[in-house]
Amino acid sequence: MTRRGWLLFVAMCVIWGLPYLFIRVAVEHASPGALVFLRTAVAAVILVPIAVSRGQLRPVLRHWPAVVLFTGIEVLLPWLMLSDAERKLSSSLAGLLVAAVPLIGALLALLSVHGERFGPVQLVGLSVGLIGVISLVGLDLGQLHPLAMLEMLLVSIGYALGPLVLAKYLTGLPGLGVMGASMSLAAVLTLPLMLLQPPRSMPARGWLSVLVLGVICTALAFTLFFQLIAEIGPTRCTIITYVNPAVAVLLGVLVLGEQLTAGMLVGFPLILLGSVLAARARRVELPHDLPPGPTAAAVTG
Repeated sequence: MTRRGWLLFVAMCVIWGLPYLFIRVAVEHASPGALVFLRTAVAAVILVPIAVSRGQLRPVLRHWPAVVLFTGIEVLLPWLMLSDAERKLSSSLAGLLVAAVPLIGALLALLSVHGERFGPVQLVGLSVGLIGVISLVGLDLGQLHPLAMLEMLLVSIGYALGPLVLAKYLTGLPGLGVMGASMSLAAVLTLPLMLLQPPRSMPARGWLSVLVLGVICTALAFTLFFQLIAEIGPTRCTIITYVNPAVAVLLGVLVLGEQLTAGMLVGFPLILLGSVLAARARRVELPHDLPPGPTAAAVTG
Protein backbone atom coordinates (compact mmCIF):
# COMPACT_ATOMS: atom_id res chain seq x y z
CA MET A 1 0.00 0.00 0.00
CA THR A 2 1.32 3.46 -0.90
CA ARG A 3 1.84 6.26 1.60
CA ARG A 4 -1.24 8.01 0.24
CA GLY A 5 -3.21 4.81 0.65
CA TRP A 6 -2.14 4.48 4.29
CA LEU A 7 -3.02 8.11 5.02
CA LEU A 8 -6.48 7.68 3.51
CA PHE A 9 -6.96 4.39 5.34
CA VAL A 10 -6.03 5.81 8.75
CA ALA A 11 -8.17 8.89 8.12
CA MET A 12 -11.21 6.75 7.35
CA CYS A 13 -10.65 4.51 10.37
CA VAL A 14 -10.78 7.60 12.57
CA ILE A 15 -13.50 9.54 10.74
CA TRP A 16 -16.00 6.69 10.75
CA GLY A 17 -15.33 6.03 14.40
CA LEU A 18 -16.38 9.60 15.24
CA PRO A 19 -20.16 9.63 14.57
CA TYR A 20 -21.18 7.74 17.72
CA LEU A 21 -19.52 10.33 19.95
CA PHE A 22 -21.04 13.32 18.17
CA ILE A 23 -24.48 11.72 17.86
CA ARG A 24 -24.44 11.12 21.61
CA VAL A 25 -23.65 14.81 22.20
CA ALA A 26 -26.15 16.13 19.64
CA VAL A 27 -29.16 14.08 20.80
CA GLU A 28 -28.91 15.72 24.21
CA HIS A 29 -30.18 18.89 22.52
CA ALA A 30 -31.94 17.83 19.29
CA SER A 31 -34.56 15.23 18.42
CA PRO A 32 -33.46 12.30 16.22
CA GLY A 33 -35.50 13.68 13.32
CA ALA A 34 -33.94 17.13 13.59
CA LEU A 35 -30.45 15.67 13.88
CA VAL A 36 -30.81 13.45 10.81
CA PHE A 37 -32.26 16.34 8.81
CA LEU A 38 -29.44 18.68 9.74
CA ARG A 39 -26.76 16.07 9.09
CA THR A 40 -28.09 15.01 5.70
CA ALA A 41 -28.89 18.58 4.63
CA VAL A 42 -25.34 19.72 5.39
CA ALA A 43 -23.91 16.72 3.53
CA ALA A 44 -26.22 17.28 0.55
CA VAL A 45 -25.22 20.94 0.25
CA ILE A 46 -21.61 19.80 -0.10
CA LEU A 47 -21.98 16.59 -2.13
CA VAL A 48 -24.62 17.60 -4.70
CA PRO A 49 -22.66 20.51 -6.29
CA ILE A 50 -19.59 18.28 -6.58
CA ALA A 51 -21.63 15.48 -8.16
CA VAL A 52 -23.32 17.90 -10.57
CA SER A 53 -20.01 19.49 -11.61
CA ARG A 54 -18.65 16.03 -12.43
CA GLY A 55 -21.77 14.92 -14.26
CA GLN A 56 -22.41 12.18 -11.70
CA LEU A 57 -25.92 13.09 -10.55
CA ARG A 58 -27.98 12.79 -13.74
CA PRO A 59 -27.24 9.07 -14.34
CA VAL A 60 -28.31 8.30 -10.77
CA LEU A 61 -31.67 10.08 -11.07
CA ARG A 62 -32.75 7.60 -13.75
CA HIS A 63 -32.64 4.93 -11.05
CA TRP A 64 -34.66 6.85 -8.47
CA PRO A 65 -36.70 3.85 -7.17
CA ALA A 66 -33.47 2.09 -6.18
CA VAL A 67 -32.13 5.30 -4.63
CA VAL A 68 -35.30 5.60 -2.56
CA LEU A 69 -34.97 1.99 -1.40
CA PHE A 70 -31.28 2.41 -0.58
CA THR A 71 -31.88 5.66 1.28
CA GLY A 72 -34.59 4.14 3.43
CA ILE A 73 -32.65 0.98 4.29
CA GLU A 74 -29.12 2.33 4.64
CA VAL A 75 -29.53 5.96 5.68
CA LEU A 76 -32.93 7.15 6.82
CA LEU A 77 -34.20 4.44 9.16
CA PRO A 78 -30.80 3.41 10.60
CA TRP A 79 -29.76 6.98 11.35
CA LEU A 80 -33.10 7.80 12.97
CA MET A 81 -33.01 4.65 15.10
CA LEU A 82 -29.34 5.05 15.98
CA SER A 83 -29.92 8.64 17.08
CA ASP A 84 -32.87 7.60 19.22
CA ALA A 85 -30.99 4.64 20.71
CA GLU A 86 -28.06 6.84 21.70
CA ARG A 87 -30.36 8.87 23.92
CA LYS A 88 -30.31 5.80 26.19
CA LEU A 89 -27.10 3.95 25.30
CA SER A 90 -23.51 5.12 25.54
CA SER A 91 -21.69 5.97 22.32
CA SER A 92 -19.20 3.20 23.10
CA LEU A 93 -21.86 0.52 23.31
CA ALA A 94 -23.60 1.77 20.17
CA GLY A 95 -20.34 1.58 18.25
CA LEU A 96 -19.67 -1.94 19.45
CA LEU A 97 -23.16 -3.17 18.59
CA VAL A 98 -22.73 -1.91 15.03
CA ALA A 99 -19.59 -4.07 14.87
CA ALA A 100 -21.95 -7.05 14.48
CA VAL A 101 -23.01 -5.85 11.00
CA PRO A 102 -20.58 -8.17 9.14
CA LEU A 103 -22.06 -11.10 11.06
CA ILE A 104 -25.58 -10.13 10.01
CA GLY A 105 -24.41 -9.60 6.45
CA ALA A 106 -22.86 -13.06 6.35
CA LEU A 107 -26.01 -14.57 7.83
CA LEU A 108 -28.20 -12.78 5.27
CA ALA A 109 -25.99 -14.12 2.49
CA LEU A 110 -26.42 -17.63 3.90
CA LEU A 111 -30.21 -17.32 4.17
CA SER A 112 -30.77 -15.68 0.78
CA VAL A 113 -32.30 -17.56 -2.14
CA HIS A 114 -28.92 -17.73 -3.83
CA GLY A 115 -27.12 -18.09 -0.51
CA GLU A 116 -23.54 -19.23 -0.31
CA ARG A 117 -22.59 -22.54 1.24
CA PHE A 118 -20.69 -21.83 4.43
CA GLY A 119 -17.64 -23.84 5.28
CA PRO A 120 -16.45 -24.78 8.76
CA VAL A 121 -14.46 -21.55 9.18
CA GLN A 122 -17.46 -19.35 8.39
CA LEU A 123 -19.75 -21.35 10.66
CA VAL A 124 -17.23 -21.06 13.48
CA GLY A 125 -17.09 -17.32 12.81
CA LEU A 126 -20.85 -16.94 13.09
CA SER A 127 -20.83 -18.95 16.32
CA VAL A 128 -17.98 -16.96 17.87
CA GLY A 129 -19.58 -13.67 16.84
CA LEU A 130 -22.92 -14.70 18.32
CA ILE A 131 -21.20 -15.60 21.58
CA GLY A 132 -19.58 -12.16 21.50
CA VAL A 133 -22.93 -10.41 21.08
CA ILE A 134 -24.43 -12.48 23.89
CA SER A 135 -21.45 -11.61 26.10
CA LEU A 136 -21.69 -7.92 25.24
CA VAL A 137 -25.38 -7.83 26.08
CA GLY A 138 -25.48 -10.38 28.89
CA LEU A 139 -22.60 -9.07 30.98
CA ASP A 140 -24.01 -5.53 30.89
CA LEU A 141 -27.67 -6.49 31.13
CA GLY A 142 -28.44 -4.11 33.99
CA GLN A 143 -27.28 -1.10 31.94
CA LEU A 144 -29.26 -1.85 28.79
CA HIS A 145 -32.63 -0.61 27.52
CA PRO A 146 -34.73 -3.17 25.58
CA LEU A 147 -36.18 -0.67 23.10
CA ALA A 148 -32.77 0.85 22.38
CA MET A 149 -31.30 -2.61 21.87
CA LEU A 150 -34.08 -3.45 19.42
CA GLU A 151 -33.36 -0.23 17.55
CA MET A 152 -29.66 -1.14 17.34
CA LEU A 153 -30.57 -4.56 15.96
CA LEU A 154 -32.65 -2.89 13.24
CA VAL A 155 -29.80 -0.46 12.56
CA SER A 156 -27.41 -3.35 12.02
CA ILE A 157 -29.87 -5.16 9.75
CA GLY A 158 -30.30 -1.99 7.67
CA TYR A 159 -26.55 -1.52 7.35
CA ALA A 160 -26.19 -5.15 6.25
CA LEU A 161 -28.99 -4.93 3.68
CA GLY A 162 -27.81 -1.65 2.14
CA PRO A 163 -24.86 -3.11 0.21
CA LEU A 164 -27.14 -5.82 -1.20
CA VAL A 165 -29.40 -3.09 -2.62
CA LEU A 166 -26.36 -1.35 -4.07
CA ALA A 167 -25.09 -4.55 -5.64
CA LYS A 168 -28.43 -5.48 -7.19
CA TYR A 169 -29.78 -2.14 -8.39
CA LEU A 170 -27.04 0.51 -8.42
CA THR A 171 -23.97 -1.29 -9.73
CA GLY A 172 -21.77 0.85 -11.95
CA LEU A 173 -23.27 4.20 -10.96
CA PRO A 174 -21.01 7.01 -9.69
CA GLY A 175 -20.72 6.95 -5.91
CA LEU A 176 -20.84 10.70 -5.30
CA GLY A 177 -24.01 10.90 -7.37
CA VAL A 178 -25.67 8.10 -5.39
CA MET A 179 -24.72 9.60 -2.04
CA GLY A 180 -25.62 13.15 -3.07
CA ALA A 181 -29.07 12.02 -4.20
CA SER A 182 -29.50 9.87 -1.10
CA MET A 183 -28.55 12.66 1.31
CA SER A 184 -30.89 15.07 -0.48
CA LEU A 185 -33.79 12.65 -0.33
CA ALA A 186 -33.16 11.89 3.36
CA ALA A 187 -33.11 15.61 4.14
CA VAL A 188 -36.42 16.17 2.35
CA LEU A 189 -38.08 13.25 4.12
CA THR A 190 -36.88 14.28 7.58
CA LEU A 191 -37.71 17.97 7.17
CA PRO A 192 -41.26 17.48 8.60
CA LEU A 193 -39.75 15.74 11.64
CA MET A 194 -37.40 18.65 12.19
CA LEU A 195 -40.26 21.16 11.88
CA LEU A 196 -42.28 19.22 14.45
CA GLN A 197 -39.40 19.20 16.95
CA PRO A 198 -36.93 21.92 16.00
CA PRO A 199 -33.79 22.39 18.12
CA ARG A 200 -34.79 25.52 20.04
CA SER A 201 -31.94 25.98 22.52
CA MET A 202 -29.03 23.92 21.23
CA PRO A 203 -25.68 25.11 22.65
CA ALA A 204 -22.50 25.57 20.66
CA ARG A 205 -21.30 22.01 21.32
CA GLY A 206 -24.55 20.70 19.82
CA TRP A 207 -24.18 22.72 16.63
CA LEU A 208 -20.52 21.76 16.43
CA SER A 209 -21.53 18.10 16.64
CA VAL A 210 -24.04 18.58 13.80
CA LEU A 211 -21.39 20.22 11.62
CA VAL A 212 -18.87 17.48 12.34
CA LEU A 213 -21.45 14.82 11.48
CA GLY A 214 -22.50 16.50 8.25
CA VAL A 215 -19.19 17.87 6.98
CA ILE A 216 -16.57 15.44 8.26
CA CYS A 217 -18.38 12.17 9.02
CA THR A 218 -20.54 12.27 5.88
CA ALA A 219 -19.47 14.60 3.05
CA LEU A 220 -15.70 14.48 3.60
CA ALA A 221 -15.81 10.82 4.63
CA PHE A 222 -17.47 9.65 1.41
CA THR A 223 -15.22 11.84 -0.73
CA LEU A 224 -12.10 10.38 0.90
CA PHE A 225 -13.50 6.87 0.90
CA PHE A 226 -14.08 6.88 -2.86
CA GLN A 227 -10.43 7.91 -3.24
CA LEU A 228 -9.38 5.13 -0.90
CA ILE A 229 -11.28 2.53 -2.96
CA ALA A 230 -9.52 3.76 -6.09
CA GLU A 231 -6.19 3.55 -4.25
CA ILE A 232 -6.39 0.14 -2.55
CA GLY A 233 -9.56 -1.52 -3.88
CA PRO A 234 -12.90 -2.30 -2.18
CA THR A 235 -11.82 -5.56 -0.54
CA ARG A 236 -9.11 -4.03 1.64
CA CYS A 237 -11.45 -1.21 2.58
CA THR A 238 -13.65 -3.62 4.52
CA ILE A 239 -10.96 -3.70 7.22
CA ILE A 240 -12.16 -0.24 8.27
CA THR A 241 -15.32 -1.92 9.54
CA TYR A 242 -13.32 -3.72 12.21
CA VAL A 243 -11.40 -0.63 13.38
CA ASN A 244 -14.25 1.89 13.69
CA PRO A 245 -15.82 0.33 16.83
CA ALA A 246 -12.50 0.45 18.69
CA VAL A 247 -12.21 4.15 17.83
CA ALA A 248 -15.78 4.72 19.04
CA VAL A 249 -15.02 3.04 22.37
CA LEU A 250 -11.78 4.95 22.85
CA LEU A 251 -13.45 8.30 22.18
CA GLY A 252 -16.43 7.49 24.38
CA VAL A 253 -14.18 6.58 27.32
CA LEU A 254 -11.66 9.42 26.92
CA VAL A 255 -13.95 12.28 25.83
CA LEU A 256 -17.30 11.50 27.44
CA GLY A 257 -16.01 9.54 30.42
CA GLU A 258 -18.08 6.49 29.53
CA GLN A 259 -17.49 3.27 31.43
CA LEU A 260 -15.47 0.47 29.87
CA THR A 261 -17.57 -2.50 30.95
CA ALA A 262 -16.89 -6.22 31.27
CA GLY A 263 -19.27 -6.88 28.41
CA MET A 264 -17.26 -4.63 26.09
CA LEU A 265 -13.93 -6.19 27.07
CA VAL A 266 -15.21 -9.73 26.52
CA GLY A 267 -17.73 -9.23 23.74
CA PHE A 268 -15.90 -6.98 21.30
CA PRO A 269 -12.87 -9.24 20.65
CA LEU A 270 -15.24 -12.16 20.04
CA ILE A 271 -17.46 -10.10 17.70
CA LEU A 272 -14.36 -8.88 15.85
CA LEU A 273 -12.94 -12.38 15.43
CA GLY A 274 -16.29 -13.82 14.43
CA SER A 275 -16.89 -11.05 11.88
CA VAL A 276 -13.50 -11.57 10.24
CA LEU A 277 -14.05 -15.32 9.93
CA ALA A 278 -17.70 -15.19 8.87
CA ALA A 279 -17.25 -12.37 6.35
CA ARG A 280 -14.67 -14.44 4.45
CA ALA A 281 -17.60 -16.16 2.79
CA ARG A 282 -19.20 -12.96 1.63
CA ARG A 283 -18.12 -11.41 -1.66
CA VAL A 284 -20.53 -8.76 -2.90
CA GLU A 285 -19.72 -6.79 -6.03
CA LEU A 286 -20.58 -3.15 -5.45
CA PRO A 287 -20.66 -0.08 -7.68
CA HIS A 288 -17.15 0.84 -8.75
CA ASP A 289 -16.65 3.58 -6.17
CA LEU A 290 -19.20 2.79 -3.47
CA PRO A 291 -18.11 1.50 -0.08
CA PRO A 292 -18.55 -2.14 0.83
CA GLY A 293 -20.18 -3.41 3.97
CA PRO A 294 -21.66 -1.25 6.70
CA THR A 295 -19.39 1.64 5.91
CA ALA A 296 -21.82 2.73 3.25
CA ALA A 297 -23.80 4.61 5.97
CA ALA A 298 -23.00 5.86 8.88
CA VAL A 299 -21.81 4.60 8.37
CA THR A 300 -20.81 5.75 10.26
CA GLY A 301 -23.55 5.78 12.50
